[in-house]
Amino acid sequence: MSGFDPVIHPPARLQIMGVLGGVSDIAFEKLREIVGVSDSVLSKHLSALAQAGYVVTRKTPLDGRQRTWVEHTAKGRKAFEQHLAELRRLAGG
Repeated sequence: MSGFDPVIHPPARLQIMGVLGGVSDIAFEKLREIVGVSDSVLSKHLSALAQAGYVVTRKTPLDGRQRTWVEHTAKGRKAFEQHLAELRRLAGG
């Protein structure tokens, strides 16, 4: 079975999963800055990834505001690794 994952494949989602692979968690604001999208676009992509079980978000208070943190799940990590392996295979690497 192919490791290609249409949930992860859109460029912003691929970038989100790549960033999450290098950290334990990341603040929504920082992730938005790295990916270079608006709050609403990032929220939409995170919702799709969360629905697939690939990421989880949590809110914590900080300086009187709620801050959202994002982290990938074990399922998400495995799906991302399989997706990357399939992209390498397709690219002939």
